Amino acid sequence: MSVTPPQPVEAPPSSGPSSRLLRLFEGYRLTPTQRRIAHCLVRNAAEAPFLSSVEVAELAGVSQPSVTRFAVALGFDGYPALRRRLRELGLAEPGAEASVRLGGGARETAGEIVRNEQQQAVLSEIANLQHLAAVLADPEPVLRAARLLAASRPLVVLGLRAASAQANGFAYFAAKVHPDVRLLDEGGSMLLDRIEQARVAGATALICFALPRYPRELLDALNVAKAAGLTVVTVADSAFAPVSSVSDLLLPAAVGSSLVFDTACAPMMLGRVLLQAMCDELPGSVLRLEEFEQQAATRGLFLG
Repeated sequence: MSVTPPQPVEAPPSSGPSSRLLRLFEGYRLTPTQRRIAHCLVRNAAEAPFLSSVEVAELAGVSQPSVTRFAVALGFDGYPALRRRLRELGLAEPGAEASVRLGGGARETAGEIVRNEQQQAVLSEIANLQHLAAVLADPEPVLRAARLLAASRPLVVLGLRAASAQANGFAYFAAKVHPDVRLLDEGGSMLLDRIEQARVAGATALICFALPRYPRELLDALNVAKAAGLTVVTVADSAFAPVSSVSDLLLPAAVGSSLVFDTACAPMMLGRVLLQAMCDELPGSVLRLEEFEQQAATRGLFLG
């Protein structure tokens, strides 16, 4: 599967201070603490060029060293270099500081800054989905993965920490059409035992959801899976994710990093696409779904 960087979706036209700051922070993989600092600066865009690292730390509710590490993560030698860059951006235009604080005039109000930041996060997710759509123009990797997963009895679904939600969702729906699905969403020494037990039971493939920040024990688990002879299919945020070296087939779907915590709409969508392809590979999948619907209706499982 060929991979090209996702093309950004243009945000609503704006030349205000917060928009210029958002563009400065785009494209960097920041920790949740660093994103909190970035959001603090965006919300105080007009004042940002004049704030000390201590003042930024107080506003963001983090430590002063965290502010320094934030500046370094953006490629600066330290916070003073970042502050010089903020001044070069011309954020503190006449009257801007008062407008941010008081919400007056034609300048950005505090509410608009928050709104624009939220819009940018949504637009970034749209860009990730558009990139996924472009990648899926070649359906062969997904079809190949679906054949491998559909043939595995049992089918092992692995996802730890941030990726556990993706693994749970995939396993929930896969169990409606696949006769034996085993979800592994907790780490620890038992994780390796369960992988080996699945292999003894007849498993031939494992699907792994790997999202930042890639738990170390996830790599350990995949190494055990490979050593046991399982074919590893991985849904990851990048073809260059740390787990790529132990994946037989890697399907990339970017995550959003505009908010304090990552957003994973594209990996979730890719999982659903893969489930659709699996249904076509599993004999009797339609019958299983119809039987479940009949049982659900009889038992009154759902309200609508």
